[in-house]
Amino acid sequence: MAAALGYHASDPDRGPRLCFHLKPGSYDTAALIEVLKQLKVFYRGERVVLAWDGLSAHWSRTMRAWVAEQDWLALERSPAYAPELNPVELLWSSLKKRELANLAGNHLADVADATEQGMRRINQNDQLPWSFP
Repeated sequence: MAAALGYHASDPDRGPRLCFHLKPGSYDTAALIEVLKQLKVFYRGERVVLAWDGLSAHWSRTMRAWVAEQDWLALERSPAYAPELNPVELLWSSLKKRELANLAGNHLADVADATEQGMRRINQNDQLPWSFP
């Protein structure tokens, strides 16, 4: 599962925007590039600075070359072993304590549905998304 939690530094009144992507299997460079293409649509082509951890797919030669061609996207590397600095990790923590707690779904769709429910809970609260950074 991949997620993005966006904050508008130039216009904080717009509030955070939250999205997630779910697919079977793991995310390799090709899959992440597809997610980033969808992220561009989600954020309507606005400039995005993405803070990523050190996952090899995040920093592969192919990924860096693709990102270099994207004028809307910049990457920043998060410090190693610092999940507390990653807003998405705090988001997952919230979901794991509520919607995903003790969930033993038979299908990926069960996890997706519970995650979507949690995302709605978070998005409906004006203050909660601001607590993740």
